[in-house]
Amino acid sequence: MMNSLEVLDHVRLNFSPSGLFFLNIALSFIMFGVALDIKTIHFKDMLRNPKSVVVGFISQTFLLPAFTFLLVLLLNPTPSVALGMILVAACPGGNISNFISSIAQANVALSVSLTAISTMAAIFFTPFNFALWGNIYIDFYNAQGAASLVRPLEIDKIQMFQTVFILLGIPVIIGLLVAKKFPRLTKKIKKPINRGSLLFFVLMVIALLSANFSQFTSYVHLVFIIVLLHNGLALATAYFFSKIMKLPFIDQRTISIETGIQNSGLALALMFNPKIFPPEMELGGMVIIAAWWGVWHIISGLTIAFFWSRKPVLA
Repeated sequence: MMNSLEVLDHVRLNFSPSGLFFLNIALSFIMFGVALDIKTIHFKDMLRNPKSVVVGFISQTFLLPAFTFLLVLLLNPTPSVALGMILVAACPGGNISNFISSIAQANVALSVSLTAISTMAAIFFTPFNFALWGNIYIDFYNAQGAASLVRPLEIDKIQMFQTVFILLGIPVIIGLLVAKKFPRLTKKIKKPINRGSLLFFVLMVIALLSANFSQFTSYVHLVFIIVLLHNGLALATAYFFSKIMKLPFIDQRTISIETGIQNSGLALALMFNPKIFPPEMELGGMVIIAAWWGVWHIISGLTIAFFWSRKPVLA
């Protein structure tokens, strides 16, 4: 696997500053739309029954990055692919998890609560988890005496924190305030904003990838199995951890979906930020992993949601 993936480390992708700016705007609008769906009752329910929320948060924030690191050791991909997997795992749950949870007849209120909590916590935990597991991986990789050693991970954690806060924290805070102060307006605008922002984001990703379409289509097959295994690991880890913790089946579904649907758009936005990942770094593998994650987790999420929608919800 290492030999076939080495070519990814040298793939150079070109993205215009204006395109990246609009990608960030689209992601911010998505998070604003997510916040419009968050109600005070979700947090009250969380306080009354915190176990499911705590289990979901642990699964998303701690278990997934740790198990991703173990998967990286098992698969032994090239550094850029490995770091792409770690960065995706360090991101919070994706915004479409709430929609997929509703299709799966899962606990939508729990899904929304977990999305809100993981999104706000990501301001700290995304830089923390990526720096922690990324550096452990690089130390391990270099200790193997590989022919092509990688340098220490010198990511500006403050810059990453600022970027995550701008892209996630500020839009969510504004969305919460708008929802609280203008409930009637919120009811009218939240559906078109959610749909429009998601469509805008998808179009921006397509536009950015179109400039690198030949590279993407030429190499995506190399990461197909890796992303399938990684996403399957996320879904299975959350499901069985929830089962071990004896949560209701409806919450097991929810936490599995919430952990398996990652905000790969945030990962792409971070990768494209030259202040975090300088252009001279060879990030082809990272970008292709995150981009294919963004496609595959929708396919896997909808598939498992359709399967669960046809099965009765058990306590």
